[in-house]
Amino acid sequence: MDEQHKKTALRMIPYGLYVLTGKAPDGQLAAATVNWVTQASFAPPLLALGVKADSGTHAVIKASGRFALNILGKEQGNIAFAFFKPVQAEPGLLSGQPYQDGSNGAPVLDAVPAYLECTLVDSVERGDHSVFIGEVTEAVVRQQPAGRADDATLWLKDLGEKVFYGG
Repeated sequence: MDEQHKKTALRMIPYGLYVLTGKAPDGQLAAATVNWVTQASFAPPLLALGVKADSGTHAVIKASGRFALNILGKEQGNIAFAFFKPVQAEPGLLSGQPYQDGSNGAPVLDAVPAYLECTLVDSVERGDHSVFIGEVTEAVVRQQPAGRADDATLWLKDLGEKVFYGG
């Protein structure tokens, strides 16, 4: 396979940006910016998302069986960048971002326009990422989007010309 063609073709897949959060049974918090997310089923509502297999977020979600997907708005690139690196947890703050515990115990960021709380129902663990399947147990929209809902979501391309994923 031509490596450059592979990178270019994979980078043609559009990516939205989200902050995936979880809380382990021992209280350990985890959060990471993720972009491999898709709705997998309407009934029941299921999400499929890719999570780096050697990350703290992966371990916390596997241990707790619960997570929250915090949906970033168009102007929230600073929040995406805050969770590109390991989370810094302080009382009421994750990497400097205020949060509350969601109804399933996973942190939900105060600033996001919407979030989904999920229960982990399955996983496929292959390669450097696992695919987690989560059943949506709660959906909250704090800020109604003007126009199409997907136009209100932060996309990877919104972070600038030198920020890529894929390949």
